[in-house]
Amino acid sequence: MDWGAVTAEDLVDALREVDWSSPPRPLPEFFSRFTLPRSYAKWSSRLKCNLYYYRTNYFILIMVILGLGFLRRPLAIVAALLTALSTACLNDSFAGTFSEKITRTVRQFSPHFAAKLRPSPMPVIRGRPSAKRSIHICGQPRWVFVSIFASVSLMLWYVSCGILTVLWAFAIGLLVTVLHASFRTPNLKARLNTFREEFRAVWRNYSDL
Repeated sequence: MDWGAVTAEDLVDALREVDWSSPPRPLPEFFSRFTLPRSYAKWSSRLKCNLYYYRTNYFILIMVILGLGFLRRPLAIVAALLTALSTACLNDSFAGTFSEKITRTVRQFSPHFAAKLRPSPMPVIRGRPSAKRSIHICGQPRWVFVSIFASVSLMLWYVSCGILTVLWAFAIGLLVTVLHASFRTPNLKARLNTFREEFRAVWRNYSDL
């Protein structure tokens, strides 16, 4: 992939649709081979490639920095977790996995109620779905859970008075992420992983036809 031709909107869409359940990259690989980019084009391409490839590592890094900033504010930690959860639910893969795990847990106690948590099947016309399936969580549209988590997190932010703390911690986390992504030289594994994700995306679109 020519990362220099990838726009910020394309990168956001790719991060939204990509599978976030993959484990983080090993630390020896994460903290190795740092070099200065030779040009703005090289820096832009490297930044987008590393943000995509090390996405799980960066997410964990930001969560750790936020956690360190909230050691004295327990409510702020809960608010941060709910904010992260509402943001993660915007990702298609995470939303589907999250819904499936909740359904499996509920099924152990009430199989009848768990069956109601699944979304209604799509109507099929001439052997094909009439429209692209929208993302549901526990049988409800995704935006319902995102709104609930976001509302509760905002209330907890207000009660804990941790808005300024989270802004500083989040700014530090983003700064560290951008610095690492700017100076970490993309390796062959990052490029091969990109090609594999592209193939999965094409196959996913093909299977929806």
